Amino acid sequence: MRSINYDKIVMEMAKLCRDANYFLGDDVKNAYDRALAEEESPTGKEIIEQIKENTEIARTEEVPMCQDTGVAVVFLEMGQDVTVEGGGLYDAINEGVAEGYTSGYLRKSMVEHPFRRKNTGDNTPAIIHTKVVSGDKLKITVAPKGAGSENMSSINMMAPAAGEEGAKEFIIDAVRKAGPNPCPPIVVGVGIGGNFEKAALLAKESLLRPVGQPSKDEEIAKMEHEILDKIKRLGIGPQGLGGTSTALAVHIEVYPCHIASLPVAVNINCHATRHKSIVL
Repeated sequence: MRSINYDKIVMEMAKLCRDANYFLGDDVKNAYDRALAEEESPTGKEIIEQIKENTEIARTEEVPMCQDTGVAVVFLEMGQDVTVEGGGLYDAINEGVAEGYTSGYLRKSMVEHPFRRKNTGDNTPAIIHTKVVSGDKLKITVAPKGAGSENMSSINMMAPAAGEEGAKEFIIDAVRKAGPNPCPPIVVGVGIGGNFEKAALLAKESLLRPVGQPSKDEEIAKMEHEILDKIKRLGIGPQGLGGTSTALAVHIEVYPCHIASLPVAVNINCHATRHKSIVL
């Protein structure tokens, strides 16, 4: 068994929280450039240029690219031959979130109860998803998720008879209803299959894929392309002010499901599609 020190996890977790909010990935920046080249609206082009400038200011000054620094959504891939020395894994994750959001001057958005609404003061607890995998490594991915885009999420437990066309219609309609609220140009994460909670998790996991990277399943990749094309025709445009760059990409993940179900979940990311990873 290999041991990873508790304090090491805290330190790296804090850095991931800061870096995810300051430094946008090259995959997203490249998607901006593609959208700028294709955008037909002068206003849309100007907005994309402003978004690019904003991300550069965030990088050079090490400040959040968006005032909503989000819920700390954490994906763990825990090797079965790894132990944590000096404390609990989830405790280390939450201590790292608290440290990162405090030292990084990131907005604390978590409330301790959905009705009492008292702020926890350090953006904990994180929302943690864990997979046990082979090996002796621990991979940590932090994906801050703001409320503007998260609130536009949808799930539909469809009848199998709805088929692919029904799923496409639901996904496109979710984007249409979201309109300007998730700060387009967006990335549309989709989970199809599994059950109620699995479909939602698939949708969120799909957003970790490099922006615009197609599914390895050729049929699903074709579906992603078709949906993206139809979303561009909605005319919502950057920040909802019209244009063709409503979405940068559509990512779909699928999973086996029950013979009587066709779960479809949509989880939208704003133009600041943030996530950072480290392997310990």
